[in-house]
Amino acid sequence: MKSLKCAVFTDTLISVSVESTFVRGLPGFNIVGLAGTTIKESESRVKAALMSLNFKFPASKIIINLSPSDVPKNGSHFDLAIALLIALQKESFGDDFFVFGELGLDGTLKSTASLFSTLLFLSAHVKNAKILVPKEIALRASTIPNYEVYAVENLAEAIRFFSDDEFATTCLMSETHPIFKDIIKIGNEIYVPNRNFTLNFKDIKGQERAKRASLIAASGMHNILFEGSPGCGKSMCAKRIAQILPPQSVSEILLSCAYESLNNKNVDFSALRAFRSPHHTSTRSSIFGGGSLGARIGEVALANGGELFFDELPHFGKQILESLREPLEDNKILISRVNSKTEYETKFIFVAAQNPCPCGHLFSQSTSCSCSANEIKKYKSVISGPLLDRIDLYVAMDEVSKDDRTSISSEEMYERVVCAFRAQKLRQQNELNAKLSDKDVQKFCVLESSAQNILESAISRYNLSQRGIIKTKKVARSIADLSESEVIAKVHLLEALSFRTRSEI
Repeated sequence: MKSLKCAVFTDTLISVSVESTFVRGLPGFNIVGLAGTTIKESESRVKAALMSLNFKFPASKIIINLSPSDVPKNGSHFDLAIALLIALQKESFGDDFFVFGELGLDGTLKSTASLFSTLLFLSAHVKNAKILVPKEIALRASTIPNYEVYAVENLAEAIRFFSDDEFATTCLMSETHPIFKDIIKIGNEIYVPNRNFTLNFKDIKGQERAKRASLIAASGMHNILFEGSPGCGKSMCAKRIAQILPPQSVSEILLSCAYESLNNKNVDFSALRAFRSPHHTSTRSSIFGGGSLGARIGEVALANGGELFFDELPHFGKQILESLREPLEDNKILISRVNSKTEYETKFIFVAAQNPCPCGHLFSQSTSCSCSANEIKKYKSVISGPLLDRIDLYVAMDEVSKDDRTSISSEEMYERVVCAFRAQKLRQQNELNAKLSDKDVQKFCVLESSAQNILESAISRYNLSQRGIIKTKKVARSIADLSESEVIAKVHLLEALSFRTRSEI
């Protein structure tokens, strides 16, 4: 029996061992192991491709098995592995290669629409893999870290690759993606910083408190809500937060790109974290994922590792807002359908913006508000207390003034974020401050005695929930990191309390 490795992505990545054997019996060609229609059709493509090389099929029964045999599989990229196992049945070769490629009838190798997505997910599961792919996708595949990529143009070259070691060395591709050339090292880990500040906080005049809150939110990936009059800069702040978020690790970039590839096949690596901003008229399925048959990825999962921005928060449906509670709390989302169940990570920073009332002028000193008390109550009742409890920082935006001036830039803010990020990683934190577990909060969010006294007073005075207490500690930890303080002091905790939602303060 001979075997080669392949992989398929359905709802999750599945590593597949393609096995072959020739047995006595009437000549035939059987593919077993819950192979889908596309794989069944590969019988004709493989036969035609081998015959184009004048290959003589043996007078035996050929059995191809796709293991594990209890998992449904589909995809024309299994063609090359099947053809090689038949052509090299009498040859000896290693079975440590992952082999991908669709065969043309003349033996040419082609890529498939889902192949790059499969390779991205594979890189997160298998380290230092050796893969053989069609030349047309080899350059993109070679930029994926953890891979040793070999490229061939047709079946004849693929056969020669396994039988001629000298030729095999000429097929090795070596290329590094530009973003992986600019790195920073913290401890033993490598991170890729963002240098793209097309949207700059320097463009925002005034709003110093909002900028401070944005800096704190970015430092620890804390959820934040901006509230203010129309045109005061809520959306401007929200969109600029994405560009000052902490640097990503290589594995985070791979996972982000892999998720994006499920939504858009033609993706590229980026040091900039994901930014998703669904419209308030978007359906629940498009935001959280789903579909009638398969469990398709939604905006919440696509924002993993980056920012999910909800503009005009009260205009989103009640069901959508309440469904946000699980991914915000558990940092994951499970999409269940009859035929599939898929779990995606949702470790994003949630940023929301809203007006204080339907007309937007409740906070205005120059324009009178035309809304009644009932209208304002109805407008805000869409946002429940449990959802607000999951917001770490609340910012009431100032009105625009003629005296407003520009101040700190995104470059300066990003440098401070990186310093705070470095402090978190050097403390051996596996997660950023906002994503710490309750156990890790006790370990890393250590308060001075004076800060502890203030927190105990705030619990009864502001009626803080248990979740509110923990989130206050996490925000205070990020403020302390920005101040390069090892412990959380009284001033850090007081600032964290000042950013609690108005319903509490």
